[in-house]
Amino acid sequence: LGWSYRHATKTAKKLPNNLDEVLTEAFLREAHAIRTHVIPGALRINTDQTQIVYQQGSETTWSEKGAKQVPTSGHDEKCAFTLVPSISASGILLPMQAVYGGASHLSLPSKKCAAYADAKELGVRVIASQTKTYWSNHEMMHDLVDHIIAPYFDATKKELGLPDTQYALWKIDCWSVHKSKDFMDWMRAHHPHIIVLFLPDNCT
Repeated sequence: LGWSYRHATKTAKKLPNNLDEVLTEAFLREAHAIRTHVIPGALRINTDQTQIVYQQGSETTWSEKGAKQVPTSGHDEKCAFTLVPSISASGILLPMQAVYGGASHLSLPSKKCAAYADAKELGVRVIASQTKTYWSNHEMMHDLVDHIIAPYFDATKKELGLPDTQYALWKIDCWSVHKSKDFMDWMRAHHPHIIVLFLPDNCT
């Protein structure tokens, strides 16, 4: 048939030219915060946001050799949600947040679905983004901090016998919502003892 196995391609983000310098500065910034405020591993959290696709469309297919246009089924169809896991430097996995596109409970998984009760028992927080997309936004970040990050820090401080004024460290991606003045001002106003550090851009 004159076919060959073809793969759709796209340009990947490039690492910064001064990668070693960027990583060294990030390491020193984090080390300085830990040493200055004597922050134990249990009070240092790394959070990520990842897209979970229910059924991934394939980027590869069989097509005629030399073909300039190679269509695939389901490539542009994304039925997904955003999962937000967090883990402490001491190895504690925090409850996860799951963000779905939509404005009501009708956009969320049914309480009758398989493993729903198990997920809730593990503390998974299932919420609607109040928008058409499933991406996290300011309101979702506020929800994450108020219901997962801050309560964990508060409980851990009590467990370790530390005062409420003890600083904690939260490391997140260098993303526009995270870096925005609105979000950082909100963090300083509502959670002044949580130090926010960013993973260097294009380094994850």
